[in-house]
Amino acid sequence: MAPVVSRSAAMLVYRFDPNSDLEVLIAHMGGPLWAHKEDHAWSIPKGLFEPGEDALTAARREFHEELGSPAPEGPYLELGDTKQPSGKVITTFAVHGDHDVTTFSSNLFEMEWPRGSGTVQWFPEMDRAGWFDLPTAATKLVKGQVPILARLTEAVRRQTTPSS
Repeated sequence: MAPVVSRSAAMLVYRFDPNSDLEVLIAHMGGPLWAHKEDHAWSIPKGLFEPGEDALTAARREFHEELGSPAPEGPYLELGDTKQPSGKVITTFAVHGDHDVTTFSSNLFEMEWPRGSGTVQWFPEMDRAGWFDLPTAATKLVKGQVPILARLTEAVRRQTTPSS
């Protein structure tokens, strides 16, 4: 019997800075395990599919849960599936838009902390969000998500290049 593959859906919001360079909106993972980490401690807003949910619906829902407001409206670029080192597969969509990070508010999760203490505490799933150029985002994102930036660059290039 084949192992069950964990599947998540992600929504990557992008915009162009005044020099027409791409910027992406990513969020720093919350909780005590990520509190003192900066490099490779950020993520594209994402999460597991709900039963019967399609990938785009899941990506939009997860964006709202993790950033506290809806994702910009489409059109959405399909960036495909990216297998993570853990084996999880992330289906990513991208959308051009802006998002005010001052309105950031994430959902919460609970975990025992400190480990082995028997004390359960609540933490934000994401503790902050920000806009970053692609080289900076590549150092901030968890390593398994970095290839998604190249897919975004290619999809945006195809979208803005006139057909011959």
